[in-house]
Amino acid sequence: MKKQNIQTHPPGLCEIVEMTPIGADVICVGQMVVDCITRNRRLTSGKKNVYTADSITLSPGGDALNEATNLTRLGHRVKLVGVIGPDAAGQLLLSVIQNNKMTTEGISIDDSVTTPTANLLVYENGDRESINSPATMLGSYKPDPSVLKGTGAKIFSLASLFRAPLDRPESVIRLIRQAKKEGMTVCADTKIPTFRKMVLSDLHEVLPLIDYIFPNENEAAYLTGEKDFQRMTAAFCEMGIRNVIIKAGSEGCFVRDESGKYFQVPALPVRAVDSTGAGDSFVSGFISGLLKKGTLEDCCRMGTELAAACVQRQGAT
Repeated sequence: MKKQNIQTHPPGLCEIVEMTPIGADVICVGQMVVDCITRNRRLTSGKKNVYTADSITLSPGGDALNEATNLTRLGHRVKLVGVIGPDAAGQLLLSVIQNNKMTTEGISIDDSVTTPTANLLVYENGDRESINSPATMLGSYKPDPSVLKGTGAKIFSLASLFRAPLDRPESVIRLIRQAKKEGMTVCADTKIPTFRKMVLSDLHEVLPLIDYIFPNENEAAYLTGEKDFQRMTAAFCEMGIRNVIIKAGSEGCFVRDESGKYFQVPALPVRAVDSTGAGDSFVSGFISGLLKKGTLEDCCRMGTELAAACVQRQGAT
């Protein structure tokens, strides 16, 4: 297996060369994918198995890349950590990373990896379905905890916990421990597991080190076995997680802080065009609020505002 980081790849693929760690406010680790977004698919009248759609587009996506893009555009310094393959999809993502002036020192190019492409079906009301392939397993890639050293970052974001590359307990545990050693606040956005079945109990020893967790309502139900928002938030806190924020789409978010206080922040009334990336935008706004030393409610409102901006346009950022 041949692995290359961004510094040593042939110059034709990457114009930015960084030989030493660069300072960052936030380090984001997680998925980077290309989204193939089909909007309003419908069967063509009189033609079997032939469909039309309002649009079919390629868009950069994946929780870590979405968060990093949003945070960079909000004026924060971001170090993105992840892996891509030496393929066309990987080149597309790399160009997005470069154009948004993110630190590329944490990006690996691995010729055993196929850069994931997700098939997203978006409906007229903004709801969506996603289809993923085994390419999202990212081969044997595991983020090296050393990428967290020496950046001065204040926040470490596990942008897609339970999906590769954050679906191996030993890897996640090492990352969280290193982040705390570096004095970072730990944030964790979650996904429902697909090809690897890591569960919360696999991380029991580091759950108390997670400062903020951001499941959506489906993920929270899956991870806790509860259906009521208040019981969901309580279940996470009982596992040791300090603050729980459940993203609930048009209902806003439901929050329990480390003192046990429970409250809701409503969503903004906007017309949703595409919900792709709404949760990542919420987390981006929340993290921006943390960096600005906002209260928990302030951070939730900033997340809600950024999510509302996201759903009014097509694409994840």
